[in-house]
Amino acid sequence: MSDDLFGSHQPAYEPLASRLRPQTLDEYVGQEHVVGPGTPLRRSLDNGELHSIIFWGPPGVGKTTLARLIAHYVDASFLTISAVMSGVKDIRDAVVRAQQSRAAGRKTVLFIDEVHRFNKSQQDAFLPYVEDGTFLFVGATTENPSFELNNALLSRAQVYILKSLLPEQIEQVLQQALAKLDGAPQVEAQALQRIAQASDGDARKSLNLLEFALQLAKAEGRLDIEVVDQLLANNLRRFDKGGEAFYDQISALHKSVRGSDPDAAMYWFVRMLDGGCDPLYIARRVVRMASEDIGNADPRALALCTNAWDVQTRLGSPEGELAIAQAVVYLACAPKSNAVYMAYNNARAMIAEQPSYEVPLHLRNAPTKLMKESGYGEEYRYAHNEPEAFAAGENYFPPELKDTHLYEPTPRGLEGKIGQKLEYLRQLNQQSSQQRYPKEEH
Repeated sequence: MSDDLFGSHQPAYEPLASRLRPQTLDEYVGQEHVVGPGTPLRRSLDNGELHSIIFWGPPGVGKTTLARLIAHYVDASFLTISAVMSGVKDIRDAVVRAQQSRAAGRKTVLFIDEVHRFNKSQQDAFLPYVEDGTFLFVGATTENPSFELNNALLSRAQVYILKSLLPEQIEQVLQQALAKLDGAPQVEAQALQRIAQASDGDARKSLNLLEFALQLAKAEGRLDIEVVDQLLANNLRRFDKGGEAFYDQISALHKSVRGSDPDAAMYWFVRMLDGGCDPLYIARRVVRMASEDIGNADPRALALCTNAWDVQTRLGSPEGELAIAQAVVYLACAPKSNAVYMAYNNARAMIAEQPSYEVPLHLRNAPTKLMKESGYGEEYRYAHNEPEAFAAGENYFPPELKDTHLYEPTPRGLEGKIGQKLEYLRQLNQQSSQQRYPKEEH
């Protein structure tokens, strides 16, 4: 294929990634689990058959390219709509064009890029035409279809999950591109490997980086590692704030802390920073981890995390990031307990299911004469006046919930001692109850 990247005439700029799209499945790199020999989709294409499809995967893994190849393999017209830029009028126009093609005896593939950007009513607009075969619907999304697409649309389409490309697959994409470029300079293997590693599984990004690198190297006539490192000085990895990749990484950080792996926790923490995540967001989530997964096994953890949050707020980066890193490592190494978290959830569930019981009279304050005469505060036992500052046998629940236990301490860290204390107090309660209500002798 001829290319004028190094020519003298460039009437209109088109990114390298767009100019060098694969024209056949043999040129298509990656996703062997979806379109490799013998897969259901490949067999359908080889037979000239097709069904409505949703391609779900991160950016730059070949969703659009695969949709174009599908249209070619089934000899269909290819229409594309971007959900970011299009509205109801564009959908209607696409339907009319598909109906005209159908009348002429030709199938149409309607490709909807970023389909999750369409709202529910816009997604519903496709359903009658998918149902009657006006067009073959192919949608592409970077978000989980289960959350972003209508059930009615999902039931009419097969979802295929596309994966990030491996570095060696990215290198293959780059080699194919260089083979198609006329007048490309000599490229060091190490430079190509560096681009592949920096592309983070994104073929489009790798081709864009290659194009920029070739422009920088044009005067030298050679693309080496120094040029690539210069280009990548401010490179950011893929990190979609608010998208699924974002929540996957914070989930990995949280689970690494919970699993007492400080190395993995540090890795995911820095990965998020490297992708442009706001450190204050991580600081807030780290405070959550301190209460949810460490709790009273080491109460110092919560104070350390709030201090790290404060350092980030006061000093910013890099001092604040280092303080958060210290908190992350401390949490990962600390004894673990979710007892408070479970007690909180149990209390919420119980309160949601139980009636709103009245506060017992002995637990109510009595600031007025009428309240005192009504029994408010009567028979309340002031704990500080009791032996060991504990009113053995006293009930602080509504009578209907007496003896309910929500908090069950673990034997780990400080919470082990808390558990021993509570067990001792419960024994005092039991002894007090036996003294009040001795068993009848038979």
